[in-house]
Amino acid sequence: MSNVKKQATKMVAVPSHSIVPERDVDSRPVLETRHLGIEFGGLKAVDDFNLTIGRTEIAGLIGPNGAGKTTVFNLLTKVYQPTTGTVLVNGRDTAGMNIVQANKLGLARTFQNIRLFGNMTVEDNVRIGLHNQIKYDTVSGIFRLPHFWQGEKKQHEKTMELLSIFNMQDMADAKAGSLPYGAQRRLEIVRALATNPSLLLLDEPAAGMNPHETAELMENIVRIRDQFQIAVLLIEHDMNLVMGICEGICVLNFGKVIAKGTPEEIQRNPVVIEAYLGKQKEADK
Repeated sequence: MSNVKKQATKMVAVPSHSIVPERDVDSRPVLETRHLGIEFGGLKAVDDFNLTIGRTEIAGLIGPNGAGKTTVFNLLTKVYQPTTGTVLVNGRDTAGMNIVQANKLGLARTFQNIRLFGNMTVEDNVRIGLHNQIKYDTVSGIFRLPHFWQGEKKQHEKTMELLSIFNMQDMADAKAGSLPYGAQRRLEIVRALATNPSLLLLDEPAAGMNPHETAELMENIVRIRDQFQIAVLLIEHDMNLVMGICEGICVLNFGKVIAKGTPEEIQRNPVVIEAYLGKQKEADK
């Protein structure tokens, strides 16, 4: 069982007809989407998606399989360009941006299918995420001048600090592909954190984890939010995890938002229950 003790969070309305944690009301939302949508061959995969996430909110995006959740993540991170609508990150419109530009603006993500460099070490995988933070010029790199070694030292120290979040510093020299599945999941989160995001997008972070690993993950997501003062948006099918740590939840079905609210509101929402369980047969009534 998880030791996470979820503190009661008061969610309050904001002008965009959404709710955010009370502590974030006076801060600009980290993410706002307005009428976001995308079509593939005339089929609306996501339609009129509106969401606001507070500066330090842990939010959930849930829905049945095929609801469009990962498509939303791809729209937010510019893997896909939207057909309609707007995405604002820290108040800036991301229209026309590519994946790298969106990352520099503050968006970092993990994937349903782990995307690590398996033949590289754990440390090198994390250092890739640090590439745009610690710099030295070409001359220093070629001739190994003091400035180069100072940069290398800073990168190593920062990498070990990030790995320590999941107690993985002793694995720094191991090949990423040799790690157990759960450790690879954690490494992908660490690499995303290395890019210094303001919003961390986690696509099914507990997939393939056992109950003990999931409980640890819950604790670490909360710790990451508190330590880095960032927001987290996660897609997850493990409802114990979602209800245990998320403050605001958005429910998607067939590409459209069918409900938004606190965990308590979502759990008793009849539209959400129907989307997951289907309508009861007359004989069951």
